[in-house]
Amino acid sequence: MPALLESLLRIARVVSAMVVTYKVVAMQHNGFDLSDALVDTELILAGGPAKDGIPAIDRPLFISARRADHVRDTDRILGIELEGVTKAYPVGILNWHEIVNDSINGQAFAITYCPLCGTGVAFSSEVDGNKLDFGVSGLLYNSDVLLYDRQSESLWSQIMSKAITGKYKGRELRRLPIIHTSWAAWKQAHPDTRVLSDNTGYDRDYRRNPYEGYAESSVLYFKVGNRSTRSFHPKERVLGLQVDDSYKAYPFSELDKSDITEIRDSFVGRSFTVHWDRTNQSARITDAAGEQVATIEGFWFAWFAFHPETEVFEASK
Repeated sequence: MPALLESLLRIARVVSAMVVTYKVVAMQHNGFDLSDALVDTELILAGGPAKDGIPAIDRPLFISARRADHVRDTDRILGIELEGVTKAYPVGILNWHEIVNDSINGQAFAITYCPLCGTGVAFSSEVDGNKLDFGVSGLLYNSDVLLYDRQSESLWSQIMSKAITGKYKGRELRRLPIIHTSWAAWKQAHPDTRVLSDNTGYDRDYRRNPYEGYAESSVLYFKVGNRSTRSFHPKERVLGLQVDDSYKAYPFSELDKSDITEIRDSFVGRSFTVHWDRTNQSARITDAAGEQVATIEGFWFAWFAFHPETEVFEASK
């Protein structure tokens, strides 16, 4: 009997230790279960804030361009156009919130921004006929923000545009075309645009950049799985194009070598035009039909971390 009791106590201690370990791991991952992750969990790291510690904007307010005195002409914005309606999202606000859940004429979408990767991506919020709302998990994969949907708590990689855990694991979000540009350029092209108000319901200093100096530094804050040996600065801005399972990067330094604003290019047998705006340091890509393609603009290190097999545009070619 004493031997049996001792054995039971030993089992209880092991189980207790496992429970403690599980709780510690769960805390490290902000409570998210990574046991079924599609990616290397060693590259999923806590960024610092807890789940929703960076609050998404769920009830965005918009004002006219004429009233937008909280945005300076040189400020960067993400611009979207859907069904003839245009909206601008100042990066100065997105730095503090990273996600805006929004809609235009009943089409729900999420504007997402990762300050560590410089990536702004818009996604349709509909998956399998269900409308999802997104929050900031506080976790990073390859230094890039992991979103989570509040309906299933699946984790979604922004740059992969795919769920890496949970109910929707393996499902992809549909990217929508947007453009990174200056507020001056956007409002000149779209004088009727609405712009995200700084009346967000949160007390933040949107004039202050919490990542001041980061874009100029070669230092990365978090580990990534692939590091490039090319001569590009890690924070070189690139426009990333995906066609099926093929990828191509258009570094701004290469685009800037061209004397033309419309650069014809071909990739995996398809024709594209890169529209380069040197003055406002912005680029977009249209297909052979003249339709804007959904791309990802961001830092070179981030694009390469996810797509080490990427082709790279060179002006000389």
